[in-house]
Amino acid sequence: MWKFGKQAIVLGLSAWLISACALNDPQESAPPLLASQTAPPGPWLLVDTKADTLSIMQGQRTIKVFHPIALGSSGAGLKARRGDNRTPTGVFRIGWINDQSRFKTFIGLDYPNPDYAERALREHRIDRMTYERIRAAWLTGQTPPQDTPLGGQIGIHGVGMGNPQIHSAGINWTSGCVALDNSQIEALRPWVRKGMRVEIR
Repeated sequence: MWKFGKQAIVLGLSAWLISACALNDPQESAPPLLASQTAPPGPWLLVDTKADTLSIMQGQRTIKVFHPIALGSSGAGLKARRGDNRTPTGVFRIGWINDQSRFKTFIGLDYPNPDYAERALREHRIDRMTYERIRAAWLTGQTPPQDTPLGGQIGIHGVGMGNPQIHSAGINWTSGCVALDNSQIEALRPWVRKGMRVEIR
């Protein structure tokens, strides 16, 4: 009986956390990216979805490693559409940072990038106008539209007021974001800036 009750609680908390980063928090809207269209030199972030780590890199040298991380509940790979709960792999830039997020800090990525837009156009998942909007935003250093069928609001964030035990249990609980615990996101925050390169692989 207790075992069933405990499982129900864990599943309920998981469902709440999974739904959480999919919701559009008005404070997590994506303002323009002020950096140039290419990532500036300096530290960058590497998310290794196999090793379950997020590393601060300088060139090919590892400066700091955070472990464990949580991903989307559908794992990582090629994200196809809004609501598929998949963490997109690829190379992105930091588009905005919200330090007042309900996830403590939300570091927004410039997903969908041109690679995702080109693939979606070829596969007829978006139209030419949507593709051009995404491409134009990327070329001018802006955050791409977050309201397309490909989804948006993908980022790196903390647990916020959520249950840290869900995170520490190794459950992939997000809607496609990369999550750290609150102490980790605090330690990461001084390193991040708009335009910073983020590679998820």
